[in-house]
Amino acid sequence: MIILPAIDIIDQAPVRLYQGDYGKKEVVGDSVLTIAKQFEQARAEYIHLVDLDGAKEGSKKNADLICEVANAVSVPCEMGGGIRTMEDITYYLERGLSRVILGTAAIHDQALLKAAIKQYGDKIAVGMDCKNGYVCGAGWLEDSDYYYLDFAKEMERLGVQTLIFTDISKDGTLQGPNMEMLKQLKNTVSIHITASGGIRDMAHIAALNDLDLYGAITGKAIYSDTLHLPEAIQYCKEHHHVD
Repeated sequence: MIILPAIDIIDQAPVRLYQGDYGKKEVVGDSVLTIAKQFEQARAEYIHLVDLDGAKEGSKKNADLICEVANAVSVPCEMGGGIRTMEDITYYLERGLSRVILGTAAIHDQALLKAAIKQYGDKIAVGMDCKNGYVCGAGWLEDSDYYYLDFAKEMERLGVQTLIFTDISKDGTLQGPNMEMLKQLKNTVSIHITASGGIRDMAHIAALNDLDLYGAITGKAIYSDTLHLPEAIQYCKEHHHVD
């Protein structure tokens, strides 16, 4: 399993939210670039960037900054937030991003998802943000009636190779990931699953690693100093599961 340290961005600044609440944001550093460089020094294998303004407004508000960061570090970067069109996808993939994450677009615009996969294959990931087992869209501000396992099966059928699973109730709480839902997911589909939300410490990393997931995204735990990133990365390298 790889660790993907996360940087959430509002107004060009690195922030953390609590359960996706834009009103509860705290700035976590001087600059997004500085933090990305620290992640690079910690030997992260991937960096996860989120344009929170984009997720909410569907615009490329922090796009220049995100592309600048992706080009300034040697680590591959993925980004999500505000990607609604093929132009958005192409914009990022042609400017240094290694993978883009479709959220709302994957729920509402299957034609876009199909076209994106056809053109870019595994450079397209889908973010699956869940509340009470159902998938939500639009920066978590709206619900859907899509049960998460059905959604995952549908994504696999369409050729999606990476799913990023977030249980919104856990996000930013440091209370641990939703292990039960992740286990079900792992047993239902055979594509890459990245866990996001709720990670606090090495015990959570070890538990996720035991599920043999593709990746784990962690942000708040790093900024809160409850997780030492180099230690987490080293642990996963040493306890690597071979399929």
